[in-house]
Amino acid sequence: MDNVLIERLWRSLKYECVYLNAFDNLCDAAGRIGNSMMYYHLQRPHSSLKDSTPHEVYEEMDLPLAA
Repeated sequence: MDNVLIERLWRSLKYECVYLNAFDNLCDAAGRIGNSMMYYHLQRPHSSLKDSTPHEVYEEMDLPLAA
């Protein structure tokens, strides 16, 4: 996977979740970050994907069936 994609994901996660929340403990942080990741992949439109979500793009891919 291209490093720029991972860097963009981490930047979004930091600015949209981590920097905006004061986590009470590790479980709280894990839960909120997990929810943010689900939102990022399932609901948040991405301009680079023509305002689709990563999940929508993945679902539309024509992948070969595993043997």
